[in-house]
Amino acid sequence: MYGHIEKLAHEIQKGAASVEGVEAKLWQVPEILSEEVLKKMSAPPKSDVPVITPNELGEADGYIFGFPTLVHHGMIFVPIGYIFGDGMSEMGELKGGSPYGAGTFSGDGSRQPSKLELEQAFHQGKYIATDAITSLLSIVALNLSTYLSHINSYLLSS
Repeated sequence: MYGHIEKLAHEIQKGAASVEGVEAKLWQVPEILSEEVLKKMSAPPKSDVPVITPNELGEADGYIFGFPTLVHHGMIFVPIGYIFGDGMSEMGELKGGSPYGAGTFSGDGSRQPSKLELEQAFHQGKYIATDAITSLLSIVALNLSTYLSHINSYLLSS
């Protein structure tokens, strides 16, 4: 509500875009609360991040969703685990984030994401983008291998 998730999303986007061959786009979902409710909540204006349409969902090879709470929606969930290094176990400051992914504490909105929380968001974007590229290359290699195997079997049987 206070723009915290969006700040993390921009860092995740930067991390994903840092991987060669990855184009990282940032979208938001349509607002479901009425203007009246948003006004009562003292919600800031929506950002200029484009709103995604159902047709655009098919453009992506993978997604990283930002939610105020943990949700899976029945999808394959790829957490970052404990690979963020020392930042994962940092105990000297209040920080959001976990092995499930980047996070922050917003409270009343006055606290902004810390440098460490933003670093974890960048790391998550880079990790997921690298994993997605590796997975896609593996799928392509597997499909090519299967295809070549079928051709080889056909040629041997002819």
